[in-house]
Amino acid sequence: MRLDGKVALITGAGSGIGEGAARTFAKVGAAVGVVDVRQEPAEAVAAAIRSEGGSAEAFVADVRDEDAVHEAISATVQKFGGLNIVFANAGINGMQTAIEEMTLEEWRQTIDTNLTGTFLTVKHSIPYLRSAGGGSIVITASVNGNTIFSLPGYSCYSTSKGGQVVFAKMAAVELARYGIRVNAILPGGVATNIRERTYRRNLEPITYPIQFPRPFPPLTGRPATTSEVAELVLFLASDSSSNITGGEFLIDAGVSLLRG
Repeated sequence: MRLDGKVALITGAGSGIGEGAARTFAKVGAAVGVVDVRQEPAEAVAAAIRSEGGSAEAFVADVRDEDAVHEAISATVQKFGGLNIVFANAGINGMQTAIEEMTLEEWRQTIDTNLTGTFLTVKHSIPYLRSAGGGSIVITASVNGNTIFSLPGYSCYSTSKGGQVVFAKMAAVELARYGIRVNAILPGGVATNIRERTYRRNLEPITYPIQFPRPFPPLTGRPATTSEVAELVLFLASDSSSNITGGEFLIDAGVSLLRG
């Protein structure tokens, strides 16, 4: 699965799954636009890729800001001469709390980052992917809102992630005529720092006492690594998946089989 001569743009690439994908893509020949809302992490990832002989440039954008998203995509194209792969990965857990306690501002922050940010990233990438004769879009959704509905307080996050899968399927149908493939990945637990920016409030009244068998998840007993997720994204970005679009791909070590 090589990406020689390909240009990839990855949002949320300053850490976690996005960073793992950026490093993996660069190792197999892609030039990578490293996009993140935080400047220092984006620059650090791009610098690390260059130090290893790869090609990467950092761009700062809040995916909720349409102008910033358009500028980051345009700058990536200007820097590397085109666009072939888009990994719409930026996202937050946001506030985990009861529906009746969630504020409208908290709801909007998560929906706007996860779902609207995906829409804006895809929307402004389409003209460049069409110019390239097609390409691949991969969206980071989640098991939450798609196969799992049992985490208390995750109504907003799960709604945004379920919406991403619906959007991916609609986009896959619409963009197939241009040779653009669209797929979604559904990670379970992944060893990232996203929990550092997760907020919780008064979950006790809505929590059910459920005991799961050990080890859990059943296949590995541990969260996935970002490198393991990156390998799935690489497959969907590469020509190895040239006949696959509109798919949703679980990578959860069997969590959904027990927890749905």
